[in-house]
Amino acid sequence: MRRPTMDTDNLEQEEGLWDANDVARFLKASRSWVYQRAQAGQLPCVKIGGLLRFEPAEIRAFIRGQGTKIR
Repeated sequence: MRRPTMDTDNLEQEEGLWDANDVARFLKASRSWVYQRAQAGQLPCVKIGGLLRFEPAEIRAFIRGQGTKIR
């Protein structure tokens, strides 16, 4: 069964943890990039059994900490 498409504008209103697909859509990155960064400890995540889950607030904080100002 296909998972319904998530509207990225409504991601901020979503409750609970995100999976790698949600994070990839939010960051406009590939799912493999999300997994690689999470496994390397560069992207905050929670491991539940064999699953990686992501706290939306921590992903937003990660973005703020990774930003580079362009003059």
